[in-house]
Order: sequence, then structure tokens, then C-alpha cells
Amino acid sequence: MDKKTLDIFKALSNETRLNILKWLKNPDENFPPQGLHIPEGETFPNSVCVGSICDKAGIAQSTISHYLDILLRAGLLEAKRCGKWTYYRRNEDALQKFATLLQTEL
Repeated sequence: MDKKTLDIFKALSNETRLNILKWLKNPDENFPPQGLHIPEGETFPNSVCVGSICDKAGIAQSTISHYLDILLRAGLLEAKRCGKWTYYRRNEDALQKFATLLQTEL
């Protein structure tokens, strides 16, 4: 198994990180309206700012930021920085490739 796949398994080995991925699957259902800090004319659909994820998880921003970084490095999330705010969304292509890997190799 390659390092990237191992990084994905490590990222998924934490309940809060799993919840973040679940919540981001349907951000409109799990978070208040987003995108207030995304500049006009730019888009980053289905994304949620760190503060909203912290509020939902009830965990300190430093911990959530660390968890988001782990998910990002594993390729499971995408991020966009808008000024001092960072928005995150699921990387659906990477999640689909991982699901295919699970079906075919494990």
C-alpha cells in the first residue's frame, strides 16, 4: 500500500475527522450559510469556514485546524483562503478513488 493510502487511513482513524467529512457531505444541512468572506465574483461551492466547523464540533480552533490539515494533506479536503478566513470542502474525486480502492484491493 502506498504512503498516500496510508495517510488516508490515518486521517480517517479519528472520530472528529470522520464527522467533519460527514458534515461536509451536506454542508447546507449541517452549517449556517457560508461564503460571506469569499470575494465577489469568486466561488468555492459546498465549502465551510473553520469557525463554523469549530462551532459544530465544540472543539478549539487549534485542534480543528490541525485535523483539517491532516485531512487536507491526505487529499480528502480542498481549501481556499480568503483573507484571514479559510474555507474547506470535500475532495469528491479523492474520496471516490479511495472508495474504488477499498472495493478492488481490500
